[in-house]
Formats: sequence, C-alpha cells, structure tokens
Amino acid sequence: MSRITSVRTSDVRFPTSLDLSGSDAVNVDPDYSAAYVEVATDSGERGYGLVFTCGRGNEIITAAMDSYGALLIGQDTDELVNNLGDASKRLIHDSQMRWLGPEKGVSHMACGGLINALWDIRARRENKPLWLLLSEMPVEELVSAVDFTHISNALTPQDATDLLQRGQEGKQERIAELRQNGYPAYTTTPGWLGYSDEKLVRLSKEAVADGFGMIKLKVAGSIADDRRRLSLAREAVGPNVRIAIDANQRWEEQDAIDWVNQLQDFNPYWIEEPTSTDDILAHAAIRKAVHPVKVATGEAVQSRIIFKQLLQAGAIDIMQIDSTRVAGVNENIANLLLAAKFETPVCPHAGGVGLCELVQHFSFFDYAAITGTMEDRVIEFVDHLHEHFAEPVIVTGGRYQAPKRPGVGAEMLDASTTRWTFPAGAGWQELNAR
Repeated sequence: MSRITSVRTSDVRFPTSLDLSGSDAVNVDPDYSAAYVEVATDSGERGYGLVFTCGRGNEIITAAMDSYGALLIGQDTDELVNNLGDASKRLIHDSQMRWLGPEKGVSHMACGGLINALWDIRARRENKPLWLLLSEMPVEELVSAVDFTHISNALTPQDATDLLQRGQEGKQERIAELRQNGYPAYTTTPGWLGYSDEKLVRLSKEAVADGFGMIKLKVAGSIADDRRRLSLAREAVGPNVRIAIDANQRWEEQDAIDWVNQLQDFNPYWIEEPTSTDDILAHAAIRKAVHPVKVATGEAVQSRIIFKQLLQAGAIDIMQIDSTRVAGVNENIANLLLAAKFETPVCPHAGGVGLCELVQHFSFFDYAAITGTMEDRVIEFVDHLHEHFAEPVIVTGGRYQAPKRPGVGAEMLDASTTRWTFPAGAGWQELNAR
C-alpha cells in the first residue's frame, strides 16, 4: 500500500515586470509567479500542481499549500487517487480549515494546487494526459468527482450524467480529430497595456501571420489611448480578425457601459472582466447595454457557485475558466458542465505561468466528451515562460496541439524552479546584484 510521504512547495517567480509582459490597467507591473507543489509517495510516485500569482503574495499561497498538504501526509495514495471526488472534499471541507474561505480565495486556490497534483498522479498511473484521462473516464466516475453542493438548483447529478452520456456519441472520432488538428487559440501577446504602439502593431501582424483568428488587447488606461490602440490593431489585423478587449475589473457598471460603447467603432468581439467578477447584476446590466459586444469573465471567479449565478442571471456570453483559480480539476469539471447546461461557450483564461499548459486539457476534454463543438470557442495563448515546463504547449497555425505527456501539465523543469525560487535562486541573486 502506497502512502503520501511529503508535500514540498516552492515559491517560483519570474521578473516579467522588467519588460511589462502581463501588464494591464490593474496589474501594472506583475512578476509572473507559481506557487509550485510536488506531492510524493513512498512508492516513488510524484504529482505536480501549481497556482499562478502576480508576484508578491506568492509565499502566502505556498504557506497555505503547506498547511493543507499536512492533511495528506500518511494518507493512502490509492484511496485518494481512485476517489478524487472524496479526496477533493477532504481538503476543501476540512472542518477547521474551511473557515478560511469557505471555497474562495487563497485557501481555495491552495486546495486546487494539491488536488491537481493528485490528479497528476492518477493520470501518470494511467499513462494518459489529463484531457484523455477525463475523456475516457466512465461517466459515473466523472459525476462522482463533482461537488454539487450549492449548484444542484442549476445542475443536478442527473443533468451531469445526461450531458456526459450524450457526449459519448462520436467521442472517439473527436479524440482522433483533436490529435490530428488540435484546438483553436487566440493570443493576448500583442495586447499588454505597457507595450509601445510599434510593438502592438508588429505583434498584431505577427499573430495574423501565425494563423490566429483573434487577438486580445488590454484596455481601461484612458479612453483616448484605448481608441488609438484599437485603431492601430484593427488596421494591423484587418476586418476579419476578431479583437477582444479586457478591462481586468477596472470599471464601475456605468463606466463600463459608457467606455465600451465608445469603442464600438472598432468592432470588439467581447469585453472581458468589465467590472468585479462578484457583481453578477452589474454584468447582466452591462451585457444588455453593450450588445452586440459579448461579455466574458471567469479568470477571477472564485467558485462554481459564482459561475452558476452568472449563468442563471444571463450575465455572460462567454465563460472563462481558469485552471488554478478554483479548486482544481474537480471544480472545473463542474464549471464545464454548468456551461454546457446553459449552452454557454467556454474560452479559458491562460497566459500566466503554466496556465496554458494546464487549461488546454479542459477545452480538449470539453470537445471530446461534453459539448462536441468548437464553435465560438478558443483557448487563450500567451507566448512566454513555456520553456520552464516539462511539456511546453505547442501552438501551430493558431491552434493548440494535443498534449501527449501523461499528467496535468504542471511539472516544471528542476533547473527553472531552482534558478527562479524567490528570493534565494540564482536568477534573483543576479538581478539584485546589478
């Protein structure tokens, strides 16, 4: 019998603030970071997970993972990874730790990092990438992985079963198609707010040349700047490439309505995070007022319960799940099923550190075994920091290629975690010595 023997965390940070990669109207100088965790067993198995942050505070997530990880030490590995629904609940609903949330914020994300590491062990055992593991998992086991607490008034276990049963038809053909052709992507690489106009134009043209049918620009600095930048981007990509815009929750409700309507000239496809992701009624009002621009949100939505309400209220056109904001694989299965129930496309948030590597699996799974469609569905792509991962994403011709390596995609290279561990890593020591 195998048991969990250690949970080891690392505070890994990259100095992206130096060139303003990742900059927007709210996150003006991020150092993209990963609270990274390795779960080890006495049989030599390893599972990896991470939580993305913007730098300062990354150590808070690692400390929380250390605390939750103590609940796993000594536990039967087989019992955990063969019943991942129960394993998830053990962490999230611990009778004392849950007071820190419940099911939101640092504690919830920390649980997600550990839960993903357990799924990583399971996927490695079955020698499958996560998307294929989920796609080939029995319907009953997938349903058992979902916590229906506080969402059963919108999605019942029977609803989930019905959706997944319908997804079985043609599944093998779709898996083969994904292996052959991948999944459509869009890129945010040109659109960071701190980039010069020249860089915006150059990267926008490169995106089109690389096969992307959509780019995204950060907005909400000033209306004059946004109109200038959108004009430049639209001229660079032409009329047939979609341009999404992202305000990173900067606005109040009326500000969002007024601002987006002043940008309608440039035909934005969606406005992302126009206001606080907790303000469901404001999203609904904004959606009504800025039509035909779509409203998208999700990267900061803290749980399936908020997603449920956004969908029930008709507040969003696009659901943007994030692989590390909620409590891991289990909760994102719930989110995908909620979106399918409400016939809402899922276009995952990525970028960050490892977010592309992780979240791609959910879109592949969604197409293979839930919705069976890619219509109006794309995965975000940002072209940085992939070289630090054991299996970096591959995006060619504007499409994600299907991951092949067993696991969830979170494993980082030892050389990278050693060099960029904060503050003692050699990379940080060299920067501080300048």
